[in-house]
Amino acid sequence: MMKKIINEPVNYTIDMLKGIYAAHQDQVGPVGNDLHCYQLLKKKKGKVGIITGGGTGHLPLFLGYVGDGMLDGCAVGNVFQSPSAEQIFELSKAVDQGAGLLYLYGNYSGDIMNFDMAAELCGMENIQTKSQVGADDVHSAPKEQSGSRRGVAGIFFQYKCAGAKADKMASLNEVADIAALAGSRVRTVGFALSPCIIPEVGKANFSLSESEMAMGMGIHGEPGVWNGPLKTAKELVASSLDAILKDMPLPSGSETAVLVNGLGSTPLDELYILYGEVYESLKTRGIKIYRSYVGEFATSMEMAGASISIFHLNDELKELLDYPVHTPFFTQIG
Repeated sequence: MMKKIINEPVNYTIDMLKGIYAAHQDQVGPVGNDLHCYQLLKKKKGKVGIITGGGTGHLPLFLGYVGDGMLDGCAVGNVFQSPSAEQIFELSKAVDQGAGLLYLYGNYSGDIMNFDMAAELCGMENIQTKSQVGADDVHSAPKEQSGSRRGVAGIFFQYKCAGAKADKMASLNEVADIAALAGSRVRTVGFALSPCIIPEVGKANFSLSESEMAMGMGIHGEPGVWNGPLKTAKELVASSLDAILKDMPLPSGSETAVLVNGLGSTPLDELYILYGEVYESLKTRGIKIYRSYVGEFATSMEMAGASISIFHLNDELKELLDYPVHTPFFTQIG
């Protein structure tokens, strides 16, 4: 039986957006009457705008990173559904401040199709756009097919660095290049302990037995690389880091940022248990951690589980990572 604190399931996304707009009306608001077009109210003339988009059910991804020093807008789809091309286009016209727009979103076919259509519409209005996708999920495709990988929690680092670069008044090409560079240097592995329930469906989107877990499960319930017995935190970290560092080898002395992300119902206690194992494992390899992020950054409704992202830094990326940010869902002083 579905147990959720909602009204009508069909109104889940609209009711959520109404609550967010009411709570943060000093910082964000809709474009016109379409609540799905979520924008930062404060505009900065001549700055490259960054727009993301995706389905509901992943807070704080995607709209949670719209704010000062990060993103300028988010086209919001219904639960696990893409926003429409028309919504992306209307948002684009509202966000554009004369320097062009970067579309930065996860590598999912519906999103790609609709962002591409919106870019064509923008071209008719003389609004320049460039696109970059997040594709950091190591287990979703082999390395030789990395362009087919899903975008998951690691897109946070692309948002962070591209947002900082744009706020420094860089050009559209420079902002797009930084988003691409960040994307090329981040890898993620996730694992699920339970499914989640889509409100309009009313039942779990996949099944796992009480003693079973899934390695590599996607944030919409896409299948991973194996289902099997529950493993310890140490075993999960060893498996995850082996996969990440095989795909993105890091020499001793490398500097990284680490993101340990909860998928919706994993206690913070357990995320820190995972982080402790990541810290020790990287330390034994001589890999340094410059910044750490532990918490919920990209969820899947009430799914139990977590993901681990490793971001390989250089001097410029460190500077951009340190840049101050303030959104309704994420604040970093510096």
